[in-house]
Amino acid sequence: MTKAVEIKNRHILVVGLGRTGIALARFLVRRGARVTATDQADAKALADSVKSLADCDVSFELGGHRPETFMAADLIVLSPGVPHGIEPVRRARDKNIPVTGEIELAYRFMETPIIAVTGTNGKSTTTLLAGQMLRDAGFGVFVGGNLGTPLIEYADGDDAADFAVAEISSFQLDTIETFRPCVAVLLNITADHLDRYADFDGYVRSKGRIFENQTPDDTAVLNYSDAAIRELAPAIRSRILPFNMDTGTGAGAWLTDERIGFRLPDGGEGSLDCRRIPLLGAHNRENIAAAALAASAVGAGFAGMQETVGRFHGLPHRMTPVAAINGVQFIDDSKATNVDAVVRALSSFSTPVVLIMGGRDKRGGYAALKPLLPGRVKHLIVMGESAEAIKAELGPQTPVSHVFSMSEAVGEAFKRSSSGDTVLLSPACASFDMYADYAQRGADFAARVRGMEARRHG
Repeated sequence: MTKAVEIKNRHILVVGLGRTGIALARFLVRRGARVTATDQADAKALADSVKSLADCDVSFELGGHRPETFMAADLIVLSPGVPHGIEPVRRARDKNIPVTGEIELAYRFMETPIIAVTGTNGKSTTTLLAGQMLRDAGFGVFVGGNLGTPLIEYADGDDAADFAVAEISSFQLDTIETFRPCVAVLLNITADHLDRYADFDGYVRSKGRIFENQTPDDTAVLNYSDAAIRELAPAIRSRILPFNMDTGTGAGAWLTDERIGFRLPDGGEGSLDCRRIPLLGAHNRENIAAAALAASAVGAGFAGMQETVGRFHGLPHRMTPVAAINGVQFIDDSKATNVDAVVRALSSFSTPVVLIMGGRDKRGGYAALKPLLPGRVKHLIVMGESAEAIKAELGPQTPVSHVFSMSEAVGEAFKRSSSGDTVLLSPACASFDMYADYAQRGADFAARVRGMEARRHG
């Protein structure tokens, strides 16, 4: 049984008042804590959050963090988006004030086995697929974490699932202590969030912490085509089920253009027909392989997985077809907020691509795209804060246009395309220079495309 944290009558500070912070505050108040919630945003911006906690005895400190409040806390709980290196947190740690995160706290109050999924790209798709595979196999399943419902909301509820399948970010892993998933999935590690980590090695170490507390009774699902992940493997104590392994050797999964083959340690085997998979791209075949291995590790059979995958058409803003205009296909891949995601997207097309990139730079550079552009990207359109940096690095590989709005980007992309081409929004950057999030950016792209389609048919 998981050892719970002492909460009653303790002064606990919740840092960050998004959905997870609200759930944390409610969870803690219900268990008798004296709760203060703090956020950098002001009261006007957080009016809805404050209102949602009107029935809870919570004190609020908004519009900035007061160091003295951190120093007076018995426990500090960070929401996922809060950098754990901010000065008030560092000072509290120097005074030996405990600092934890949402998934660690939730885990301490849960008995449900956790299947945890992390990686630079593909986490949400893999989490949802694994959850649906388990549901279709007859298990009761909670699906959430960094995707949708926070894990702490499940821990606070009365429902008892057979398994909790949770998307876990590197930021959440930074604050774990005892968190131990029965199955831990690591999909890929490429340069991302280097605005938050000192270097790539620090980011890799953060991702690798998902295996930190596993034992030989647990399972690790690893992408063996990823060099950074293979380097982590020798230190992992749990049994390893790799995907992207050599065809038919040992337990794990191997992928071809036609099939995904599986073999389990007990000798069980299965396969999926890739021709019956609606998701685009080799990267999605990897996500499917990882989800299937994770689900099979806790008892789901392979027999029903083909039907599960066949019904799954992906998440919004991830290689989502928007419209076809005069033979030009428009694809919304706004969730591609790092370079590796764009590499994966471009690798999915055999047709010429007009690529729209740009947003807030995440300091990873764009060099990994250079080999893919010649012969594949007929025109590059750049926008947002990173436009000049992208143009400088990738301009020698393909013609470039610099635009200043999504409306202009869509119009320029259509102008540069021909029947049979694909216009792909795959930004390689965060959205926060122009949009609230990647979803708003993708919705704007889709609206501009559909508006152009309506005008042409009007």
